[in-house]
Amino acid sequence: MNRTMVVGIVALLALIALGAMTAIRGGPQESPDQASVAPASPVADQDQDLLLGPRTRGSASAPIMIYEVSDFQCPYCRDFWKETLPALEREYIQPGKARLVFINFPITAIHQNASAAHELAMCAAEQNLFWPVHDLLFAHQERWAGLADPAGVFRALADSARVDPTALNGCYSAGKARAMVQAETQASFQAGVKSTPSFIVNGALLAGHAPIEDWRPILDSIYAVVTKLPGEMIR
Repeated sequence: MNRTMVVGIVALLALIALGAMTAIRGGPQESPDQASVAPASPVADQDQDLLLGPRTRGSASAPIMIYEVSDFQCPYCRDFWKETLPALEREYIQPGKARLVFINFPITAIHQNASAAHELAMCAAEQNLFWPVHDLLFAHQERWAGLADPAGVFRALADSARVDPTALNGCYSAGKARAMVQAETQASFQAGVKSTPSFIVNGALLAGHAPIEDWRPILDSIYAVVTKLPGEMIR
């Protein structure tokens, strides 16, 4: 695998390893008895952008950093998207208090179509359309999750998000998105993430979907502390 890609993923997920030291038990989550993480596949030796910008919400100067480790086929991840993310967006991300980055973690042992969904989302990220596809995948999860071949539904969702089909096919053919999803999933698992959804919030691991009422005291406490400390916080 490309060295630039490996180094970038390891640096990104070092925060997850640190976060796993402090665990806060959240709500329902998907956690198979033995997680199945596909080995990373080699790709052509070229520089590879991790596409963090297109899958990030919020200001770079926000004092709270949230890494959302998620699986598009996980029903509890969908619950977070539907029930909690809108409130987080409204109360913490838009006001500049928090920043959120989506991390790929398809659990292939129980979700046969998850890897393909994540690959679609990352190919859409190349066109700066990650979030529209992200929303459509969760909104229509019940439509594609149980299919033997979800390719037709995924093409329809991509069309709805105005993803360019030629560029999408090129992304698929190159295998870049597939390699990125596999490497990120493997690195997350090795760093201690075992279930979805999981969230690393300024060094603490919150496992499971929790309602906004559980998030508020956590985020408010972190915000009160970090905004009173001198200098730049390391997140």
